[in-house]
Amino acid sequence: MGRHSRRQTKTGESYGLRPKRLKHWKPVAFQGELGAFSQEAVRQLKGADAAVLPCPNFESVFEALAAKRVDSSVIPIENTLHGSVHENYDHLVRFGVRIVGETNVRIVHNLIAAPGVRFRDVKHVYSHPVALNQCLKFFTRYPRLEKVPFYDTAGSVKMILEENRRDAAAIASSVAAGIYHGEILKASIEDDRQNYTRFFEIHRGGEPVKRTPGVKIWKTSVVFNTGNTPGSLFRALSALALRDVNLTKIESRPLRGKPWEYLFYLELIGREDDQPIANALRHLGELAGFLRVLGTYPAAKP
Repeated sequence: MGRHSRRQTKTGESYGLRPKRLKHWKPVAFQGELGAFSQEAVRQLKGADAAVLPCPNFESVFEALAAKRVDSSVIPIENTLHGSVHENYDHLVRFGVRIVGETNVRIVHNLIAAPGVRFRDVKHVYSHPVALNQCLKFFTRYPRLEKVPFYDTAGSVKMILEENRRDAAAIASSVAAGIYHGEILKASIEDDRQNYTRFFEIHRGGEPVKRTPGVKIWKTSVVFNTGNTPGSLFRALSALALRDVNLTKIESRPLRGKPWEYLFYLELIGREDDQPIANALRHLGELAGFLRVLGTYPAAKP
């Protein structure tokens, strides 16, 4: 985190430092460099003027929240092509945070280079491994280009611009091109235009998000585990089915310290304080060995 301390945010303030004129100012933490797709999620959730705290990895995003360096963090949880971000499911339980919002970000990949670099000069293309794998048709079309994995999409743009690489380009967002003064050589090179990443906004804890006029759909996320016995998962899920609760997602993760046992993450339509949901969760708690509500939040718009 120390390497970010001297850089400047969009608002002109140093990362992690609180401006004297704003006594209670705190940024929003996200993983990656300025211009990462996670920063677009912050903008959608918190507004274009939200101050940000870029972090080197997902764990440090959660640690910034736990240490009260930020009041909220934004994390990716699922991509329509790549699937779930399993590490962040584990961190949701480990850090005891609460989900308060979600948003979907359309992922548009662009080939970005230093000013004056021509496409025919490019030999190496840097980006996060997931981004590289989402542009395979582009690399098939141009087999001379070498894919080079890098820790972050926006970070790859930052690197080639700082080093003035004349034989290299990066795959990242148009926002990253603007921030680091790169030029887009090829726009929208992703294989699938229906490429979206879903993000959660998380807080340290507290009460459920209050009912807000205009919110049509609420979601609730929970995590639980059951004994390794025949029919245990069926009985647990029946607590929801018997009350016509709409289950929209289920994800399983290994339960640390108990080989071959699992935590189950569920997403439901409704609020945890709605009577049918509350009754279902109370019933589920009687059947589960462990149950925690991870949050109630407005569903992201399609």
